Amino acid sequence: MKEFRIMYFLLIAMLMACNSSTKKKENEETQADKDIPKVVTADIEVGIKANIAKKVEEGGGYFNMNTDGKELHLQLVRVHTEYLSNLGPRRHFACVDLADVSGDVYDVDFFLEGDPGNMSVTETTLHKLNGKPFYTWKQRKEDKTWYRVPVQKASTDLLGVIEGDDHFEFHYEVTLPEMKESTQLWIPVPQSDRFQTVKLTSLTAPAEHRMLDEKTNGNTILYMELTPEHSGKKVELVYDVERQEKKPYIENSSPSRYLDASLLMPVGDRFQTLADSIIGSKRSEGTLMQARALYDYVIDNMRYIKAGTYGTGDAVYACDALTGNCTEFHSLFISLARSAGIPSRFAVGASIPSDRDEGGIDGYHCWAEFYAEGKWWPVDISEANKYTALATYYFGRHPANRIEFTRGRDLQIEPGPQSGPINFLAYPVMEAGNSPVFPKTFFSFQRKPGNETSEKSITLP
Repeated sequence: MKEFRIMYFLLIAMLMACNSSTKKKENEETQADKDIPKVVTADIEVGIKANIAKKVEEGGGYFNMNTDGKELHLQLVRVHTEYLSNLGPRRHFACVDLADVSGDVYDVDFFLEGDPGNMSVTETTLHKLNGKPFYTWKQRKEDKTWYRVPVQKASTDLLGVIEGDDHFEFHYEVTLPEMKESTQLWIPVPQSDRFQTVKLTSLTAPAEHRMLDEKTNGNTILYMELTPEHSGKKVELVYDVERQEKKPYIENSSPSRYLDASLLMPVGDRFQTLADSIIGSKRSEGTLMQARALYDYVIDNMRYIKAGTYGTGDAVYACDALTGNCTEFHSLFISLARSAGIPSRFAVGASIPSDRDEGGIDGYHCWAEFYAEGKWWPVDISEANKYTALATYYFGRHPANRIEFTRGRDLQIEPGPQSGPINFLAYPVMEAGNSPVFPKTFFSFQRKPGNETSEKSITLP
């Protein structure tokens, strides 16, 4: 009996000891959890920016990376705040856009460790090049962890975009309306530059014509004086066009004149206030980051709707309505950019379909460029708004499948319209006395052999 009592008390003592040890361990773990600071996405943003800033300082002004034997010299464009994530105790994820000196924009994934104010990068991988993914992320069902899946042939996965070069015949056809008095007609004539070679192969006109030089922007404009006997006749211009994909480029001219206001793209006042609020703390982080903030604002806040007073490129209307077509999107961007001290300019032409090799074209298209880091950066914000997956591509790229007619706003020529400077020139401008006339205009194209879309791009849905 005595032995039984001893054994009983020893067992109780052991159980109490085990229980005490377990409680002590649980208490230690609870205390350890309490010692881990709470992390919010703003902390991760500060952490990744601090790490990049340190690398930039060490790299002589650039975030340097090596990929496939190519040395990249990168600058911060944007931190994707929507993708900042806390992966667990002291483990974090950030996705960042960085632009190479060549103009290529890389989407880079970063993994970090540490607490707020003291984070370090543990892994860096190139996720996308100009919007084209090298891999995607998938989640395992069993443990919910994420892993990378390589993307095959990612270079073709750009909707509506032809990269590299394109070659096509472009038809600009105008059907003259019924005229009861003498009229004047102005038609844009696209010119060759470093990104497009344009040859006028045929010109059909019912009356004598001449080419006018618009000197401020370097445009050429076809001018005709017409009479009632020309009613119903056609003007047709046919071009052979070789076009290259447009990337950031250097131009030997002063960009400062592209800070001035135009009639429908004001600078300052409400646009200054709005630009300052959008850029915010990025004011000290470089022109590329500021321009990307304005670009994202227009994408996120405007809707592509052809309703109301659209198609004039009135930045005030765009700012109020937050709707419109490509002219409103880019006019708002230009007013904001110029108000922020970023030179920006406007151009108009036509997009050539990528999903077929001939046929009609649904009207004109316009775009913009801004000046930063010694280069002009092409942007197409309305297309990025339609296909948000291409927002990175269209920040610094215009595809090869397009033709540029004219540059600039408020075009002044002699002889010019009695109504004053031409707002922008895509469709013809026609006047009968002081009254505008609107002739029927039709664009079409025929892609040249060797440039079939099956080899160049993916079909639009």
